[in-house]
Amino acid sequence: MTRFLKGMLFASTVLASAGAVHAADVTLTIESWRNDDLAIWQEKLIPAFEKANPGIKLKFSPTAPTEYNASLNAKLDAGSAGDIITCRPFDASLELFNKKQLVDLTSLSGMANFSPVAKAAWSTDDGKSTFCVPMASVIHGFIYNKDAFDKLGISVPKTNEEFFAALDKIKKDGNYIPLAMGTKDLWEAATMGYQNIGPNYWKGEDGRKALIEGKEKLTDPEWVKPYEELAKWKPYLGDGFEAQTYSDSQNLFTLGRAAIYPAGSWEIALFTSQAQFKMGAFPPPVLKAGDTGYISDHPDIGVGLNAKSTHQEEAKKFLTWVASPEFANIYANALPGFFSLNSTPVKMSDPLAQEFVSWRASFKPTVRSTYQILSRGKPNLENETWVESANVINGTDTPKVAGEKLQKGLDGWYKPGK
Repeated sequence: MTRFLKGMLFASTVLASAGAVHAADVTLTIESWRNDDLAIWQEKLIPAFEKANPGIKLKFSPTAPTEYNASLNAKLDAGSAGDIITCRPFDASLELFNKKQLVDLTSLSGMANFSPVAKAAWSTDDGKSTFCVPMASVIHGFIYNKDAFDKLGISVPKTNEEFFAALDKIKKDGNYIPLAMGTKDLWEAATMGYQNIGPNYWKGEDGRKALIEGKEKLTDPEWVKPYEELAKWKPYLGDGFEAQTYSDSQNLFTLGRAAIYPAGSWEIALFTSQAQFKMGAFPPPVLKAGDTGYISDHPDIGVGLNAKSTHQEEAKKFLTWVASPEFANIYANALPGFFSLNSTPVKMSDPLAQEFVSWRASFKPTVRSTYQILSRGKPNLENETWVESANVINGTDTPKVAGEKLQKGLDGWYKPGK
């Protein structure tokens, strides 16, 4: 009988202990549109966090990118969204914060690890409140075929003059299309064209903010001259570039038929897996030797806290970890081309990714000029910039006309300072 009672007491103690452990465990659900990095979360990020934070479990729950905004908004309105909200840059997330669906994270431990430019995509217009922890950005520049450059004796261009000299040499040789870019899908011309080279003309953040404040206009020289440069790209594009899609451009480059690809760093993983030649990258060439260089280091993804989460403190622990150099190192190396926005530099294991991120040391960062505030009305400046960038390259609009059209559209709804 004594042995039986001891056994019962032992069992009760074990069960009680198990119950206590079980009760202490909290599961945080992460909402995200990025379903392509599920394995990275499951195999690297979640195990690293859970090991350091016993009692807190993470569940990564992605939704298809095209369905994410509508699905998330419905869940938030219904009170059924996860604890952690993956944040798109600028207006979509700002709207959630204004509806009090995201928590103000301005004073979160670790937020000091990010610069004002890094936080801009997830801050209020006045910059006083930040509501998502910046996770990663993409950087613009040019990816080139190293084998082609070596064969033709071309050095990496640092200035505009050197850039066009390289294009002339490639074109004269005739074995490669100088620039792999088309205009059919429109957005390429703006994103990898205008927003790539433009910051060197409008001086990055200075020009972008001046445009928002109404101190500069899209008809000013610093906003028209990038279109003048884009117009000069036309002779270096492939035959029939007007009908060339984004995927066509990717294929032309990875098959070795083009020498230079106006790029975003998001291409790195795909190009590395497909190209059978050595690749390198260079930043947008400066206008003349000695000029300060600018790069579009554009915020892509952040994470915030659902205001209705019942696990606020545990969620803040997770977000503090996302703000740490440890998270930055794991994430950036697991997903080359999506770079940490943390002020602590991350050494990249992928050489092409390291080349892109190294530019941060000597170039001033900025974000795409149309993304904050200026695309909230109709016509949408971002979409109109796609159209005019393609029109300028196609030769159907002059740079001057493009600037006039864009400014007229903006004037139709945007009143600076109001």
